[in-house]
Amino acid sequence: METNRQKKIGGVIQKDLVDILQGEVRKNRVANLIISVSKVSVTTDLSVATVYLSIFPQEKAQETLAGIKANSKLIKHDLSQRVRLQLRKVPNLVFFLDDSLDYIEKIDNALSNKENPIENRDLLDKRKFQ
Repeated sequence: METNRQKKIGGVIQKDLVDILQGEVRKNRVANLIISVSKVSVTTDLSVATVYLSIFPQEKAQETLAGIKANSKLIKHDLSQRVRLQLRKVPNLVFFLDDSLDYIEKIDNALSNKENPIENRDLLDKRKFQ
């Protein structure tokens, strides 16, 4: 369970990382790329921040994540310049892809199929419920 301090630091890091990443996309004039920071989770000793990114379009996600990981030291430096009055030490950043949107899309596709168990009760195996 995260403490209030961890949540506050995670929120500060999340807000500033969004500005940094979207600013880089705009500055480099990269078209058709959206990067959002969906969650930042900070360890109890405040030394590591796990950053979950949603990248659209999905085809560019792995390539973009690899570029972000390669430049994580520069991103941390930019972040430290922004939060220098709020944090004494900036945690190390670890980036991951957030796949929750893919999971939701798979559920939507399953429910829109002909084999939707909610609409067609005959698909349910009655032995499971006995």
